Amino acid sequence: MHLDVLDLRNFYYRTQLGRVAQRAIRDQVVRLWPPKQGETVVGFGFAVPLLRPYLPEARRVIGLMPGPQGVMPWPAGMENVSVLCEDTAWPVPTGLVDRLVLMHGLETSENPSSVLEEAHRVLGPGGRALFIVPNRGGLWSRRDETPFGYGRPYSVAQLEAQLKRHGFTPERNCSVLFAPPLSTRFWLRSADFWEGFGRKMPWLAGGVLMVEASKQVYAPTQGGLRAAVKKPLRVLEGVGQGAAEPALSRE
Repeated sequence: MHLDVLDLRNFYYRTQLGRVAQRAIRDQVVRLWPPKQGETVVGFGFAVPLLRPYLPEARRVIGLMPGPQGVMPWPAGMENVSVLCEDTAWPVPTGLVDRLVLMHGLETSENPSSVLEEAHRVLGPGGRALFIVPNRGGLWSRRDETPFGYGRPYSVAQLEAQLKRHGFTPERNCSVLFAPPLSTRFWLRSADFWEGFGRKMPWLAGGVLMVEASKQVYAPTQGGLRAAVKKPLRVLEGVGQGAAEPALSRE
């Protein structure tokens, strides 16, 4: 079940642990996808804390928030771009999106297949989707004090298998939130150190998984023979025809 939008807002914007998590995840998203001019960037679930760096350059930024979660105006002090929607019907035209970020939208949904179908539909050719979910092997999925302690945690293999079943091609993956989900001063002040340390240690399990995927696009199939033979071989000409009768000799 989706979390309440007020609980998500309070965590990411009003707690020190939430601001640390927001910064770590957002910095990794920007590292993977530097802002580019003219792109359409969309977030689903509660991805708006990650989208602010794209506001100056993007052609369009949209924050989709599912109905069971609720919606809040975003960004603060600017024209609202957040929209309330259903998991099964996003108010976005087919093929419009260049960059799609899902956070607190897949693992908490009662219809994850519908979420992936809509994600596949709205993504344009050459577009990329970034799925951010709790790591099954991490500490953050084991504590209810953070939003990552709710819903279905994933391993990389589980998430990639689900994406492939819905027409996505996983491209790369990484993890973030290597510091434990504790609000004590020591862990909060050393969070940046642990993020840098964790990126250098691929065996270390972060609290959150990120899988980047592209949309599979199949070439249309057409019937009939496409290539015409300009100079056909004449070796078999005459096969199957009756042999010519010999001419009568004159006596």
